[in-house]
Amino acid sequence: MLRKTFKDVLVVDMTHGGKIIATEFSKLSSYKVFGWDIYNTLTDEDKINLQENGVKLVDENYLKRFYNAKSQPKSNLSELNNLIVAPIHCNLDYPVNMSHHEAVAFLMNNSIEIPVIEVTGVKGKTSVVHMLKEIFKDFNPLILSSLGVEVLNDGESKLLKKNISITPASIIDAWRMSQDYEVGIFIIETSLGGTGLADVGILTNIIEDYTIAKGMRKASQAKVQIFNNKLVACDYDSFNLFYPDFKDKTNTFSIDGKGNVKASNIIFGFNETVFQVEVKDLKTISNEIYNDSFEISTFAPAPHHVQNVLSAICASLTLRISINSITTGLRNFNGLKGRTSIINRDEVRIIEEVNPGINLATIKKSISMLEDLPRSSVVFGGKYGVICEEIDEESAASILNELNEDIQLILTDELGNSVKDRIKRNFHYIPYLDKAMDYAFNNDCHNILLIYRSNFPDLQNR
Repeated sequence: MLRKTFKDVLVVDMTHGGKIIATEFSKLSSYKVFGWDIYNTLTDEDKINLQENGVKLVDENYLKRFYNAKSQPKSNLSELNNLIVAPIHCNLDYPVNMSHHEAVAFLMNNSIEIPVIEVTGVKGKTSVVHMLKEIFKDFNPLILSSLGVEVLNDGESKLLKKNISITPASIIDAWRMSQDYEVGIFIIETSLGGTGLADVGILTNIIEDYTIAKGMRKASQAKVQIFNNKLVACDYDSFNLFYPDFKDKTNTFSIDGKGNVKASNIIFGFNETVFQVEVKDLKTISNEIYNDSFEISTFAPAPHHVQNVLSAICASLTLRISINSITTGLRNFNGLKGRTSIINRDEVRIIEEVNPGINLATIKKSISMLEDLPRSSVVFGGKYGVICEEIDEESAASILNELNEDIQLILTDELGNSVKDRIKRNFHYIPYLDKAMDYAFNNDCHNILLIYRSNFPDLQNR
């Protein structure tokens, strides 16, 4: 991966996995390693640990002194003697020659000798990873997702770590945790692109091309890194809009009858959706072209859930997994606590969309599940600061204002409080989520849709 030899390595951003990356570089005898805590989040204990591992902490003056980088064109990387490693979302005024994603691939390339699937996208990543967990259950998968690090052995699950970050450095952390287990495949959820370690990468969608790096880049530009993997399963619309140059290594999927993997004859249900999968000219990891047709029955109560299912199918077929493993695994997938799940309480259906990444597309698609359902309520709210990207309150309010007046609207918590002055229709504001849900439940509702912006463990501990 490295075209030249660097004597020094500067790892930027200790907050989003830089501690792990810097420590791994320090194990390589050919490098002198420096770390820049650009967000000033390191504790005294962190600083001591890094120093004990041979990582010297520096500040911006390191770059100014060694590179005079303020005046050096970013494209003139060949003249640099040092390697600067920074996350893709970090907007520096200095030349950067390796992202955190690329650094993880460089550090781990010779360590992981089992098949790898890497999942990125704006929405659906965690759900897709856990669909794949069911499909590959017999392979003793190692799972890294925003819900934690998990390993399955003979169908028995063991949680190795809860609530881990999905920054690329967590791949190193998860792999180290798994060394006492017989693991047959590594399934990874990664933010903002892929490392290139995977046999198959998945790009679920780019339904919102939000800005990163202080507005200097967009999500689509970061997620292009998923194409560093050998083959990619990509949402058809995202592929055609942003990535047509990668046609030779891409299989596409779509619910709209386009791409290599398509859904037809869909019969939606809240607990079970049945549809036909049509596969045409799909490229496999063994250089074959695959065509087939088969039926799927799984939890996918709305079109965007079917789209997620198709991404898991597309990646699995690319790896030449049997139809039986796919159909059986997806039949066993019943939704995911912390994403979309449906529960029943005394004959009241509660549809939970609990997600730190709740955005406008999620709100629209979730509300569509209430169409034609009698006596329905929407409970909308959540927290701020759970992820870097905040929600567009004005647009969210506009969506809620378009709700049918027959649907009761209840706003709650910080987000509900922030949008309530923009709501033009009837609503109730109830500060606490539990009381908001009780109000809907006791108000003769048969269907309650909870759209709540939060980390699910925080919701469990409320």
